[in-house]
Amino acid sequence: QVQLVESGGGLVQTGGSLRLSCAASRSFDTLDPMGWYRQGPGKQRELVASISLTGNTIVADFVKGRFTISRDNAKKAMYLQMNSLKPEDTAVYYCKAEVVGSPEEYWGQGTQVTVSA
Repeated sequence: QVQLVESGGGLVQTGGSLRLSCAASRSFDTLDPMGWYRQGPGKQRELVASISLTGNTIVADFVKGRFTISRDNAKKAMYLQMNSLKPEDTAVYYCKAEVVGSPEEYWGQGTQVTVSA
């Protein structure tokens, strides 16, 4: 079992920034890849960005250049730096982790990000 806990969400104005964090209950060495997903009102959950154990990243086109994903394996934490936020970024943001060599995947409980116009 892996517990993932997100933090850092909140209310911000258009153009503002937030930094999301995802803390894991077990060693990051076994979690690969990890990613951030979001689900806006009335929308399906979508991938925002993912990062491998070695630091390779995939970033969705709709946030490219504005959001940066990173992970600190020693601190068992993953981050999403969100800059130049737009109202359409309003969503619940979820942390996801996949276990190496296993079909297991785990999700956090989500953190709300609201961007006001």
